[in-house]
Amino acid sequence: MENKLAPRFTLKDQDGKERTLSDYSGKWLVLYVYPMDNTPGCTKEACSFRDERDEIALQGNAVVVGVSRDSVESHKKFAEKHHLNFTLLSDPDHELISDLDSYKPKNMFGRKVLGTKRNTFIINPEGLIVKEYLGVNPAIHATEIIKDLKKLQNK
Repeated sequence: MENKLAPRFTLKDQDGKERTLSDYSGKWLVLYVYPMDNTPGCTKEACSFRDERDEIALQGNAVVVGVSRDSVESHKKFAEKHHLNFTLLSDPDHELISDLDSYKPKNMFGRKVLGTKRNTFIINPEGLIVKEYLGVNPAIHATEIIKDLKKLQNK
């Protein structure tokens, strides 16, 4: 997926506002895909991005956006409960998630089911995916992003 144009999207955020890829043109976009609001790993990842958001923003005016299949209402409650300071997109039909090759078979209780993979994509200001992370570790992922944003921008 690296070095390809990011898929276009129009999805609602946790406030019901429609967001598109073009809303982020001219900025570095950290688009992270996660399975479900309020699960342990997803909460850890979201809170890590929350805590590192200011440092991430210093890296070329980068913006963090999360996306999952959860509803707008679920995202709103999740964001409020954990004081999240970034956008969460609702993709109930997994269109963007599928376009990012992040809706795949996975093992759950010993059987294969379709589900959302925990993946992240760094998209440059021109809309090109320049870095992808597949199956990330939520505990250290935000610091990885900061390090790689610096590298990608030759800082």
